[in-house]
Order: sequence, then C-alpha cells, then structure tokens
Amino acid sequence: MDATWHAAEFRPPPGLGNRHVQTLLPRCLPTPAVEADTEILELPDGDFVELAWARPLPDRADAPILVLFHGLEGSLYSPYARQLLHTAASLGWRALLMHFRGCGASPNRLPRAYHSGDTGDAYWLIGELAHRYPHALKVAAGISLGGNMLVKLVAEQGGDGLDLAGAIVVSAPLDLAACADTLHRGFARVYERHLLGSLKRKMVPRLARGELPLSLTPRELQALDSLRDYDEAVTAPLHGFDGAEDYYRRASAGPLLGDIALPMLILHADDDPFMPPALFTCFPAPSPSVRVEIARHGGHVGFVEWREGCLQSWLARRVGEQLEAWGCPGGLADWSARRTVNRSGN
Repeated sequence: MDATWHAAEFRPPPGLGNRHVQTLLPRCLPTPAVEADTEILELPDGDFVELAWARPLPDRADAPILVLFHGLEGSLYSPYARQLLHTAASLGWRALLMHFRGCGASPNRLPRAYHSGDTGDAYWLIGELAHRYPHALKVAAGISLGGNMLVKLVAEQGGDGLDLAGAIVVSAPLDLAACADTLHRGFARVYERHLLGSLKRKMVPRLARGELPLSLTPRELQALDSLRDYDEAVTAPLHGFDGAEDYYRRASAGPLLGDIALPMLILHADDDPFMPPALFTCFPAPSPSVRVEIARHGGHVGFVEWREGCLQSWLARRVGEQLEAWGCPGGLADWSARRTVNRSGN
C-alpha cells in the first residue's frame, strides 16, 4: 500500500466479505431509532433545504456539532444516516443531517436539483452554524455523493474559509466519470437502476408540470438507461454544465486532495462496486492534513463487522472513534502533528 494511504482496520465476518453483500447488508440490519426535529433552512436564492436535528439535543451551547451530508437520493432514513447520527448523539454531540434540495419531505422550489459538486448549500449551512454556535467545535461528514461534495468544499475554501475543525469522507466517488461507467457494468447495474428510478420519480411530475427548463418529455426521461445519460440530459443542463463530461470534470473532487488544509479522514473500500479498483492511484498525493484508510473489503458504505456476538456497523464505530479523538482536548493538534511527522518520513 502506498505510504500516503493506510490499511483500514475493518475485517468482514467470515463468509460476508463479498462487495455486494457488504453493500446490501446495512439495509437488512436493525438501525437505531433516531427521532429528529425538522428545520427549514432558507437559502439566499429563495430555495430551501430541510435539516434533521437528532434528539435529544445537548443543553450546552458549546457542545460539539456533527453535520452530515448524505449520498445520492439519501435521506434521514438511509441506514448509514441513522447509525452515524445515533453515534454522534450518544457521544453528546449536536448531530444534524442536511437533506440536499428535494431529498426531504417536500420538493424544492426552484427549477434545479442538486449534484456532486454543489457546495453552495453546505457552505451556507456551515456559516449559519458558525453564527448560532460560535464556540462549538464542528465536524462535517460526507457519504458517497456528499463526500465528494465535502472534499470539493473544503478544498475550495482553504483552511480559514469554513468554521470546521475536521471532515470525514466515506465511499466518495471522487472520479465521477469512472464511477458512472463502473455503475453501468455487471451487477452494479442493479444499483444504477435503483438510483435512476428514484431520480426519475422526482423529475417526472416536475417535467409534466413544465417546471423545468429542459427539452425533455416525461417519456424520454423514463427511457434514459444510465446515470451518464441522466446527467447528460438532466443534471448538466439544469446546473449550467456543458454536458455530462463537463459536469464530471468540474465536479470531481479527487484532483483536489492535495489542496485540503483541514484535518480530514477518508474511508474507502477497494472493492466498492460503485467505483473502479485502485481509485486513489488516479489522484495526486493527498495533503499532509488528509488520512486515507482503505479496506480490502467493505463494499459501498457497507463496512459491517461481527462484534459482541452480532453484526454491527464498523463504519459507525470508526466514525465515533474519530469524533471522540477530535473532540478531546488537544485531539486536533495531535492529528496535525502526527500527519506532519508521517509525511516527513520519520
């Protein structure tokens, strides 16, 4: 393994290491009951996003905050979201999830949606949290699409542009073109069809009502056969890109890993069925602030282990460990010092 990467400590249970088994297992396991309060956060352009604040909320105004960004067509009801919000809340953190536009209970207002490089809403939310909780330590976590978005946001803003102490990125499609192509092959097409179906169900009524500036009929939308086709016909024109290839090039965050100035933990499985193998060999070396942990197995946002006599989420455990480490006195300073020493070769 390259010196800039680290072997993740995840080990799948015997017989459950297959990439597809790991990807699908979280949907088959019990997830924690997470009660949440909904807040409508108004955005500068007149649209809104829905926030889900996990209960119980801490009494302390300076309690640390975890803000979670979900994956493509994810929500509060995604298994990983419930696991991670529950983990953070159990540690005494103020935990919330931002639904991307249209992914909450209500469709968004404007003739647009969301995409992998859409950093503006997350930037606005983090600024709002800085205003409300100026003395709280804040960490962001991004899953899949939300992880690519988070890497891009942190790289764009530099070390001082965000009130974030650290970031955690899980199973992020950092090369969007390669990931779109991978999802269109073999068994991975099952996932592609599932995602396409969810995207189309949202868009068909909006097209039928004439809400979107697209030269596309509902029937033509339904005929789109791949995520690349969808991005070419819908995502790109809705958000100002010159086709899918332009969108993938401008929104992919992998080339920006060397520009990260905040402490960042990246968790990835080399057998992720959404992505080509050896994904990180395509990118520049990450900055000294970044720790990349790669597991041989784990699937896409899977990472289910056998622990204490039952199947459990290693992902939630690993994220919880990182939150505890960064939240303790000197935790972030220790991270920065360790990364500097590691990159110096000592």
